[in-house]
Amino acid sequence: MTPVRAFVITVSDRSAAGEREDRGGPLAVSLLDAAGIATAGTAVVPDGADAVAQALRDALDSGARLIVTTGGTGVGPRDRTPEGTERVVTRQLPGIAEELRRVGLADTPMSLLSRGIAGVIEPEGALVVNLPGSTRAVTSGIPVIVSVAAHVLDQVRGGDHS
Repeated sequence: MTPVRAFVITVSDRSAAGEREDRGGPLAVSLLDAAGIATAGTAVVPDGADAVAQALRDALDSGARLIVTTGGTGVGPRDRTPEGTERVVTRQLPGIAEELRRVGLADTPMSLLSRGIAGVIEPEGALVVNLPGSTRAVTSGIPVIVSVAAHVLDQVRGGDHS
């Protein structure tokens, strides 16, 4: 099986403008690294579907096949990460997003407000997962992603169902 190369995208107007430190993105990188998944790159982009869709395409162009976003999944006026992600994914994997919300409930009932999605991008064979912007969501979400990422990527490339 090919090693997974990850890319982490933080979606935040304030972090992109340098007004707030990005804590979720570096935490995601650290947790992925601890799980043995190398991060090919990171980006901080402003909220909005256009910025997210472009950042996802750029991450794909870098060779990443696991792309984790953090931020922009809520109900705020500029929270459009799921909409930008929907422009790029070819098939959604709702079970991943459902599990992320379920495990997030251990920390906060606000987990139910996440509109984050997960899906694959074909023909590149990539997995994209939206996480909320909180460090708690990143901490609880990365293990869920890690538990299925290699299998999803193997399957999307035509691997056996074993």
